[in-house]
Amino acid sequence: QCHLPSQMWSSTINQANKMALVAWVKETGVRLVQINGQRLYGGPPPGWVGPPPPAGTEVFIGKLPQDVYENVLIPLFERVGKLYEFRLMMTFSGLNRGFAFAKYSNRRSAKEAIAIFNNFQLREGCAILVCKSTEKCELSMDGLAASVSRQELEAVLRRVTKGILSVTLHASPCQRRAQLAVLKYSSHHAAALAKKALTEGDMRLTVMEVKVNWLNPDLKHKLQPSKEKPSPSQAHGNKWLGVPKAVPPSSVLHTALEHLNAVCWQQYLGTPQFFIKCIQTSPGGWMWLRWRVVIPGCPLPFSGFTWVQREGQGRSGQEEVMLAVALQVLRMMGES
Repeated sequence: QCHLPSQMWSSTINQANKMALVAWVKETGVRLVQINGQRLYGGPPPGWVGPPPPAGTEVFIGKLPQDVYENVLIPLFERVGKLYEFRLMMTFSGLNRGFAFAKYSNRRSAKEAIAIFNNFQLREGCAILVCKSTEKCELSMDGLAASVSRQELEAVLRRVTKGILSVTLHASPCQRRAQLAVLKYSSHHAAALAKKALTEGDMRLTVMEVKVNWLNPDLKHKLQPSKEKPSPSQAHGNKWLGVPKAVPPSSVLHTALEHLNAVCWQQYLGTPQFFIKCIQTSPGGWMWLRWRVVIPGCPLPFSGFTWVQREGQGRSGQEEVMLAVALQVLRMMGES
């Protein structure tokens, strides 16, 4: 049995190695970009034509000395084939974190890299580990409010992450009245950045505790037989987005605000907050309104435009507007 030596950790920057990296970058014109705790080359590299390489072309490189950099690693791993991307994990101090990922243009090069460089003596007494990268591309997000729709969640994810391919919703296996989302990304790199953004960012998806993890294979298997959970709007046969129906008679509006508050209370979503601005008025008492309703347990605010006519039956103008807007929100939630 082969025993690999312990990881070689450093506490200070090797200035000679750092200057060698600077000189190599200047000489070769290689562009390195540091983002979210990693330094990236390529993805795609200069001159690349066509789509990214398929799955199975990335290798994991471990047990790296912390003061070794791309000027040593990229030329080394390019000996077996063209690199599409190279990612070196970095600390804030400028040392590497002891591991990296190399993505090749084809699977054959990745297999050769594993065969040649696993247990390779990068330095005397320092054998590195090279193996196939798992290239996980799917995340699980557990603890979403029951009212969250797929379209709503996907809109948030497209705003705060890159490379999202699909979103599916399922009943949470761990929390009552909650949903679990399976998020599929275009690459492991995109999924890793998304996980970091969703875990460490200040994006607020729900008042409940949301946990973001790599999708567990056992959980994935359990979810496969079940169909995606329909959004509330789909369950009631209404489209999530579209032209609102005509506002019904005032007798219906009397209960709309109470109904909305009751729905939010039953689903532990918090108290709705209304933000309304009158854009235009017209003869006959009609008002063209832009409105926005923030419900703490929903990932995005509800918003839209609507005409409201004051009926003059004892209610204030503000009450009339809130009732009409509450009805619009209930329709969007599939609750009317």
